[in-house]
Amino acid sequence: MTVEASVTIPGETFSRVALTDSAVELLDTLWLIHGPLMFHQSGGCCDGSSPMCYPAGEFITAEADVLLGVLDISAGPVDHAGARLIEFWMSREQFAYWRHTHLTIDVVLGRGSGFSVEAPEGKRFLIRSRLMS
Repeated sequence: MTVEASVTIPGETFSRVALTDSAVELLDTLWLIHGPLMFHQSGGCCDGSSPMCYPAGEFITAEADVLLGVLDISAGPVDHAGARLIEFWMSREQFAYWRHTHLTIDVVLGRGSGFSVEAPEGKRFLIRSRLMS
């Protein structure tokens, strides 16, 4: 089971990003700790190949970024009042390479490095991709 993101790119009719159940579960935990969240996928070195999760608004996006979708985790295992929406951004340069792929955010054991908020949990987010059909 996955949670598909809303469509945010003008002219498109398909979701580009999804969350696995494991990712939703971890995001529920992180939401309780940090409040509203966001993802950014850069094309840089080091952690650039991993989706980075930040408190919403902590990573400043601009014209150099593309909003690929908004993920609604309101129906997750933790019951909260109100919508819990998570934006997924990607650098425009990286999107040029990945424009033909659908991305699924998953979780694996192990500590990633960098500033992503899941690092202290002993888990890290990763991207599983497939070509768009």
